[in-house]
Formats: sequence, C-alpha cells, structure tokens
Amino acid sequence: MASFSLERGYRSSMRWDDETCYRALAARDTRFDGLFFVGVTTTGIYCRPVCTARTPGRSRCRFYSNASLAEREGFRPCLRCRPELAPGHAPVDSVRTTARAAAGRIEAGALNNGGSVESLARELGLSSRQLRRAVCREFGVSPVELAQTQRLLLAKQLLAETSLSVIEVALTSGFESVRRFNSLFRSHYGLTPSRMRRSSAARGDTGRLRLTLAFRPPFAWKPLLRFLADRATAGVESVVDGAYLRTVEVEGCRGWLKVEPIVGRNALAVELATSLTPALTTILFRLRNLFDLNARPDVIASHLSKDARISRWVEACPGLRVPGAFDGFELAVRAVLGQRISVKAATALAGKLAVAFGEPIETPIPMLNRLSPSADRLANAAPIELSRLGISSARSIAIGELARAVAGQSIVLEPGLEPHSVAGRLLELPGIGVWTAQYVAMRALRWPDAFPEGDLGLLKALPAKSARELLAAAEAWRPWRAYAAIYLWDRLRPVEREECDD
Repeated sequence: MASFSLERGYRSSMRWDDETCYRALAARDTRFDGLFFVGVTTTGIYCRPVCTARTPGRSRCRFYSNASLAEREGFRPCLRCRPELAPGHAPVDSVRTTARAAAGRIEAGALNNGGSVESLARELGLSSRQLRRAVCREFGVSPVELAQTQRLLLAKQLLAETSLSVIEVALTSGFESVRRFNSLFRSHYGLTPSRMRRSSAARGDTGRLRLTLAFRPPFAWKPLLRFLADRATAGVESVVDGAYLRTVEVEGCRGWLKVEPIVGRNALAVELATSLTPALTTILFRLRNLFDLNARPDVIASHLSKDARISRWVEACPGLRVPGAFDGFELAVRAVLGQRISVKAATALAGKLAVAFGEPIETPIPMLNRLSPSADRLANAAPIELSRLGISSARSIAIGELARAVAGQSIVLEPGLEPHSVAGRLLELPGIGVWTAQYVAMRALRWPDAFPEGDLGLLKALPAKSARELLAAAEAWRPWRAYAAIYLWDRLRPVEREECDD
C-alpha cells in the first residue's frame, strides 16, 4: 500500500498509508488539516481533509503529502475548502499555519481584558494586518467577530447558570463596555440580557460559581480520573469522591476548582471560587482540554476496535479520553520528572517540588494548599536546589532549561500550535528526548496521533519485544495513536508502570 512521509521539522519520521489518511478524512478532524490532501478521481478535484463536501468512497480517493503532487496528477483545487489555505503548505506558510493557533488563543480569551488583535499578532510573530487577513481567509470572519461569538456564548451561559449581575456577566465574558454587550446581545439573540436572566433558573451566589461543560457520549470518567489521581501533585491536585479538584493561578487570579460528572446528563459540573471569575474564559478552555471534551469517541472507537490486539479493551471501556493538561508547563515538568522512574516516584517528586517552589494558598479544601510552581520561579532556581529534593542532576538541568524557554516564550505549550515544530524545539533542550516530546504533544498540545515511543508500560501492555516492534504495531492505530496508548496504559492497572526517555 502506498505511503508518504509527513515529516515536518521533527526528528521522528512519520509515514502514513492511504487507509490512515482516509480515516482522518472521514473524521474531518481539524488537527489533520495541512498534513495531506485528497484527490477524488470522479470529480478531478483535490481537497483538504476538513472539506465540508460529502466524503467520497474509499476507492475514489488518492492521497498526497502536498498540493503540488496532487496537481501534477491532474487534480484541480477545490473551490470550497481552498487547498491554498491549508496550514503548512501555503505560500505564506507561517501566516496561515498561525491563523488556527490564533483562533485557539481567541477561544481562550486572548482578546479579552484589554487584549488586542495587535498584541495577539505580535505574540504570534505577525503584523495585525496579516493576522486579520489570515483569520478571515481561514474562517470567514474577523478575529474580533470570533471573539465576540465566544463572549456572547459564555455570557448566555452565565446568565442561565449563575446569579452574577448583568454587569458582572459582561465583564466576565470579556466585554469592556456594558452598553456594547447589551447591544450585541440584543442584535444576536433578539432579547436583552435582563430578560434572559428573568427566564432562567440561575442559582444563588454562595461565594462560588457553578457551570456545566458538555461532551459527546460515551465518556469513561472513572478511568480518566484514575489516571489523574495517580499523577496528582500533593497540595496542588486531588481526586476525592469521584471528583477532580485543584488550585488555580491564571491571569493574576488565584483560587480553586472542582469538576465532577452530572448524573443523567452528558455534561460535567464545574464549581470554582468566585475569585477566578475574571479568568473564567481561559479556565473553561483549559478544562475542556484537560478532560478532552471535544473528542469524537464514536469515530475513534470505530477505528481502534478493528485491531484485534486492542479491540477487546476498546469495547470494554467505551469513551476513554486522553487526559490533557490544565497547564502545559506543569505537565511538561511532570513529564521530565517521570523519565525512567515509576509513576508513584515521579508523583512524589512533583509534590516535593510544589512544596519547595509553589506559593502557598488558602482554600476551603484542606488538601489544596499550594499553587503549581511557575516557569518564572523555576527558571531562577539553581540546579542544586532541585537536586536537594531528590531530582537527578540531568533532570534538574532539563527543568531549568525548560522553565527558561517557557518563561521567555521561545516555547509555548498550548493546544492549537503546530505540534511537530513545538516538539522539535523541545528536543533541542538538554534532557528532553522523543518520549518526553511526544508525551507533551499528546497531553499539553492535544495532538491525537502523538505516541510516546519506547514507553516501558506500552511495551508490557501490548506486549512488544522492542520499541521498533511497538512502533510498527502502532501504525494500525493512526491517526489516533494517543488514544490507543491510553487504552494500553489503562490495561496495566493496577500494575505499577515505568516511564522512560532517551
């Protein structure tokens, strides 16, 4: 079967066959946009994998790693999905690749609380004109319109689920002007915020907010919670009575939150301190990533269950998610600590690190008393300070270099960024190998095809005699190798497993 290389600035070569590409095409997962193109023999047109046209039959598809190859074979570009706009392949590659990252940053609230298109453009290395043009071409609306939609939807939820005043709702949603908020709300929804509030059953204010986050069923909550519990940093995180709790410091706001499933509904209940209200947009975005709420479990399971080696586990645990990260830097440090030692030992080291470098915080939950150590704090820590905690010298140096890179924003660990380029930058740091880079891509960057090759737990669970054999087996799981890894790890419970790196 034909295959082609999709290597893009990343040390580990990836080769996808036609079947893998067709599965990604059928899923229309935006995370695969720009990685390949599909030519349809009956129409003579080639498209991006996210094209909204009806998915053609498998026999009519031809797959290419770039647009030039498709055109050389006589295919014409689709006028609907416009292959010239695919991230990573357009003439102004850096602009259009970054456009999707910009959309993710906007969803997380980058244009709220004084944020501007100009500041976001500078952060992404573009001019404001380039950013506006790229976002408009990619999504059909301007950055400001994207932000307005996010603000209005959050405002609608706050009006329905909380007792925040209309003014508080406007400010929390990211509007700087209440008059502007009222005007947009009325023009978009046909009624005033006050009228919507009267028709809702908002809860009384008890010093905390309660909101809901929806997901596509099924959702294997207990396995995901077990995964997080095994790695919960003492003082920062805790799992109690089927709920996940943690301390939070976001955008200068500090507090705590709690997440648990709602019985009889396809949604999670989020309870958080009112001190976090100004950062609510960012927090909800991070929680959706932490719990993988945007996943398509039906599509993923349909593919993975075709492999007899893991099908019984997929069928026995429908809706298993890939645990994400509330904070990318926190997750990356945890990955470094987990190199070549047990999960239990790495978790203990993470707790010691939090006590030594995390700031204390008071919460109504006794076990939550520390904030996660920040990149700025660890960037200024001497390696000897980390070594005194029992962290090896090599890992102490790796954590310091990682912290300085994140603090200086030469490395950004957020979903929506091009995973291979971020992984490539991680690999340039001392003490960061392929396992760590893939693990970070898998959880912090939300890359569904990331695969922590060489992981001893995966070798045991499959089982496989070598990393090469494991990688060969994993080819059948593309483009959702990260989900296959979670199924294999879950199979090891309650056996202690080790993690590793180069």
